[in-house]
Amino acid sequence: MKPAGLLLLIGVAGSGKTTVARLLADRLGWPWRDADEFHSPANHAKMAAGQALTDADREPWLDAIAAWMDRAIEAQQPAVVTCSALKRGYRDRLLAGRPGVRLVYLHGSPELIRSRLAARQGHFFPPGLLDSQFADLEEPEPDEHPWVVDIDRSPEAVADAVLSLLAGDAEEAAAARPAVGPTGEQWQLQHGGQRAVVVQLGGALRHYEADGRPVLDGFGPGSPITGGRGQLLVPWPNRLGDGRYRFDGQDLQLPLTEPEKQNAIHGLLRWTPWQLLGRTEDTVRVGTTLHPQPGYPFLLEVAAEYRLGPDGLDVAVSATNAGAGSAPYGVGQHPYLTVGTDLVDTALLTVPARYRLRTDERGMPAGQEPVDGTAYDFRTACPIGDLALDTAFTGLDRDSGGRAVVRLAHPSGLRGVDLWLGEGTRYVQVYTGDTLAEPGRRRRGVAVEAMSCPADAFRSGTDLTVLEPGAVHVLRWGLTPWRSA
Repeated sequence: MKPAGLLLLIGVAGSGKTTVARLLADRLGWPWRDADEFHSPANHAKMAAGQALTDADREPWLDAIAAWMDRAIEAQQPAVVTCSALKRGYRDRLLAGRPGVRLVYLHGSPELIRSRLAARQGHFFPPGLLDSQFADLEEPEPDEHPWVVDIDRSPEAVADAVLSLLAGDAEEAAAARPAVGPTGEQWQLQHGGQRAVVVQLGGALRHYEADGRPVLDGFGPGSPITGGRGQLLVPWPNRLGDGRYRFDGQDLQLPLTEPEKQNAIHGLLRWTPWQLLGRTEDTVRVGTTLHPQPGYPFLLEVAAEYRLGPDGLDVAVSATNAGAGSAPYGVGQHPYLTVGTDLVDTALLTVPARYRLRTDERGMPAGQEPVDGTAYDFRTACPIGDLALDTAFTGLDRDSGGRAVVRLAHPSGLRGVDLWLGEGTRYVQVYTGDTLAEPGRRRRGVAVEAMSCPADAFRSGTDLTVLEPGAVHVLRWGLTPWRSA
């Protein structure tokens, strides 16, 4: 891993700053310092007596930390340093004029941190001062560009999360250089504390974060796409058995792109470069032409628009039949969601669907059955547990605006992400990644795939769209990160 600048770990007492900093320093081979070392004896005595420090008490302490940071920067030495930095003014003092410093906020609930402080032995900071810390706490704002890492897991897992973010940061820096990566150009859109990245290869959605928290279990700019992450599935989603179908009197054969199951999978545009059609600060529009070819002798103009706004990310995928005859069509998209848990087992899933599609060993639909009374009934939130999902749902219950909302929530129930299904969506596939080729990525995120039709629709005709010349089909879906007050 290429050395970056300084990591500044912040958070209230008991959030694990010292432990995580030590783990990071050991794994990176970087020096580190704990903020407590910079306090004067008078400050230590005051806190040990249960008295909260004032701003005046903290001024020389912050100056000492800043001076240490400056020495590390001058020596071009990457390092880790901790500091509670509860107030925005404290952080501004430490970050101003030091662009290489990355802010890492270790976030935890008061209840969790209180329990940890109560169990801590031999530390000068008494648990009774925690209320004053939370009273002073001003959580980092989006313009501070924090990495927000939740501490409701082991210190080793928290350190792993920071290292993963650090690796992604290094890849982002590499992507800013002219060299072409495996997914081509990287187009970023931003709105407030939200940031998303769309790539040239297949027009895929690579990354989406909100207020420093990843929303997607995506991939880095220097990484290839695996597992279908963020990919657009055109002109059919899911699988087509034997790659063979009959349309308008023609027998057609597509390449078998899932040869182990004798299927054609996820369309024809995942591995082709898409063009940038338009871009603003919060919007990226990309497109390509699907030319007639063996197995699909039809002409489509395809575009995808990604737009960030106050409510999250909106995606619209459109296809226009530019040919002289009718064309079979289906579409989907394949994002993996995360709420920061190590595995998806403890995440809470809600799928407002009355039916699921049973499948055979090749993933072909073998019938439809109600979810009522089965392990697949997620109409009310429940943990995924050890259930292996690669399941299409239909019979979607929609709100007054015509949207069905799939929700993935953190086990605390205090934050999560909603994936809404709008125009053109009749099915949703939920996949927990148990069969991914990379063992380390299995069950790390949940793929929630908006689809216009089920698997094998080219053969069965089930909810297949037939585009007449000049006709347009639009699939709309989006992501809304949320957090309880």
